[in-house]
Amino acid sequence: MSHPVLDIVALRSLTAIADCGGFHRAARTLSLSQSAVSQHVRKLEKALGRPVVEREGRGTRFTPEGRLLLEQARRILAVHDEAVRTLLDPDGDIVTVGSTEHAADRFLPRLTAAVQEVRPGCRVRYRIDRSARLVEAVERGSVDVAVYVTEAAATEGTPVGGLPLTWHAVPGWEPPPAPAPVPLVAIEEPCAIRRRAIATLAAHGVPAAVVGDAGYLAGVLDIARTGQGVALLATVGPAPDGLTRYPGLPAVTPIPMSALARPGADPATVEAAFAAVRGLLS
Repeated sequence: MSHPVLDIVALRSLTAIADCGGFHRAARTLSLSQSAVSQHVRKLEKALGRPVVEREGRGTRFTPEGRLLLEQARRILAVHDEAVRTLLDPDGDIVTVGSTEHAADRFLPRLTAAVQEVRPGCRVRYRIDRSARLVEAVERGSVDVAVYVTEAAATEGTPVGGLPLTWHAVPGWEPPPAPAPVPLVAIEEPCAIRRRAIATLAAHGVPAAVVGDAGYLAGVLDIARTGQGVALLATVGPAPDGLTRYPGLPAVTPIPMSALARPGADPATVEAAFAAVRGLLS
């Protein structure tokens, strides 16, 4: 009796659906059409002879068989990608580290130093991305270790500390007088720090409105530098050029950060990387 063959591309789409929270976001992350992602799922369901993902209102739900397949898919992808990496560069020692944009200029040098201390002479590559995408990259084996905002991803990882957050604006900036809302600048949804900013102000009875957003942190900084609003930013090191800390709004508690290593990663490298991040956030 022949057994079905599980397509690697289809398995990537399946894990992306789980990590991104649906077909539409998975398609955007993978740079595919939503119909292509749907076809990949149907291909897996046809191979297995049972449904794996079901629509639930506007969202999706994995069936029990789908959850089992998802677990195995992550293992298959990790082994597959490790094999490809080894075959394409059998003599090279390369470690890929990932970080969210928030404080990446602090995390990446620490991670690099920690990795190279354990593995002298290795080459370090970098990936900066959103938390959910970093987790997906780690679980499929294309990133060796990553640090990310815990609540922004479906996988909790290993807690490594809290990232301090502080309001920033151009020097001399003041919000409009009450009852006008405080103008905020933030990364577009989904963004845990954006939600933290809005929730903190709401908890203190401070009305707020997002007046500008961007897909990446660089865009947020550019908008904030125009003086149009205030931004909630990571506070590890000096303030970004052109901005300064603004003390006139309620304090925000640090946001939890996690670190995650790909399956099969060198334990000494993982331990050194995690310790480096904890040292920065302690």
